[in-house]
Order: sequence, then structure tokens, then C-alpha cells
Amino acid sequence: MTLIDGKLISKQVKEELKIEVDKIIAEGGKIPHLAAVLVGDNGASETYVASKIRSCEQIGFKSTLVRRDANATEEEVLEIIDELNKDEDIDGFIVQLPLPDHINVDKVIEAIDPKKDVDGFHPINIGRMAKGLPAYVSATPYGVLELMKRYDIETSGKHCVVVGRSQIVGLPMSILMQRNAYPGNCTVTLTHSRTKNLKEITLQADILVAALGKPEFITEDMVKEGAVVIDIGLTRVKDDSKKSGFALKGDVKFDEVSPKASFITPVPGGVGLMTVASLMHNTLLASKGEIYG
Repeated sequence: MTLIDGKLISKQVKEELKIEVDKIIAEGGKIPHLAAVLVGDNGASETYVASKIRSCEQIGFKSTLVRRDANATEEEVLEIIDELNKDEDIDGFIVQLPLPDHINVDKVIEAIDPKKDVDGFHPINIGRMAKGLPAYVSATPYGVLELMKRYDIETSGKHCVVVGRSQIVGLPMSILMQRNAYPGNCTVTLTHSRTKNLKEITLQADILVAALGKPEFITEDMVKEGAVVIDIGLTRVKDDSKKSGFALKGDVKFDEVSPKASFITPVPGGVGLMTVASLMHNTLLASKGEIYG
């Protein structure tokens, strides 16, 4: 079993990005600028945004954080997005999810200029990705592809089973794994909470991608010997033995499944760190105009 080290690979990616940014600055070019919109006081969101801002500093990007409390109206958030769309200095921006319940997430995402949508959530970017056109690919699936590349994981002709159909992870992951490219060229089965005989399907997987958001849902009896197991889940679970009062759990029961896997991502220390590195990569592409020109 090979442990896929997201911490190591994300560090490599960020170091490579920093070299490129240093060169841009040395040549008098524009410093890439990423903005984040944070609405409310969700603890996990605070942690994620802080990690993104820290990564910007490490790489040499400019960063801007726009905060609003949980009572901010949908109209206020849409006005912020409009301002960021028009701000020529900002190359890309994200709206941290989840948003408070009274704000329509789809309406907010669709208000983002696709050329600045470095999270890759806008329907135009998802549609372009599905057609194989240049697009900002959702950061988490892109991070998974990068891990597969750097570990030389064979994908062509393999059966990839994705558990979870969210529009920002499961669905794009299934599209990317079937495309005529590397990583890709898989036969893909997209499953979800309503799938019957799920265990029978996951047992066929050469590559199993768990993105359901249910802690330790994938158990040893659901995974075939030698499978590549990618755990995208990240859930805070109450744990009084921890100083923080909680533990981070993935969708895979790691201790059970890892002895059967050929490759496996841990939680934490796997895909999550790659998500931030991928967002930085998309921001650099945005600053250079390499997707939309």
C-alpha cells in the first residue's frame, strides 16, 4: 500500500507556482490577485479561507478578504460579486461555501464572471469542462488528478466508481475520469445515496473515489483488493479525547480499508491540501489569461 501524501505534493505545487510568480514579478508583470468572500461565522469556512490566504502569501499572490456577517442579505452578497467582477486588479475570486440558508447559492455562483471563477463552479466552466474545452476545473477534482499524475497511477481502461454526485466534486470528478486524457480514459460509474446494490458496484472499482460526506461510510467489505482509494470526504466528528473537541474523518474507514488498497489518500493530509494548491493554480491561470484569453 502506498500512502498518497497530499501535504508533500501540495508543497511541491506551491513551490512551482512561487517560482513562476517570482519570474513574473522580476519581469515587471502583474502580481496575481485572489479575493475571497466569507459570509457568516462557520468555523470550518474560517479555517479554509485562512489557509487560502496563507497560501497566497507563501506563493507571492495578493489576497483580499471580504467579510460579511450571517445577516448579510442576498442582495448585499450579489453587490460584492458585481464589484469584484468589475475590479480589474482582481484576477479571480471565490465565495466560500456554505452560505447562510437565506442566500440562494446557485444565484450567487451564476453571478460570478466565469473568467474570474477560479473555484470552477459556474455552469459555463462546468459545461466547458464537460465538452473538453479550456475551463477552470473545480479545485478538488483538479487536485485529485494532480495526485494521480504525480504518483503515476494508471487510469486508462480502469473502472472508476465515484460515490457522491455533488456538482462541485462528484459530478466533475466523473466527467474528468472518463475524458480522453491522462488521468482519464476510465469506464466511470457515478453512484449516490439512492444507488441500489452500492456495495456490489464499489467492489468492481479499480479506482474508488469517495465524495459522499458521510464519515467512514466506505468499509473494508466495499473495496476490492488492490484498488486505488481516493477519499475526498472531510467531516468534523465530536471527539472529547482531542483538545479541539473534534476529529476530522474522511468517507473511508482508513484503518480497515488501507491494507487492501494499492494507493490511498489519508484524511487529513490528502486531498484537502491539494484543493487549496489547485485554487492557487487556477488563480495563476486567470492572471495570465490562459483559459479565456
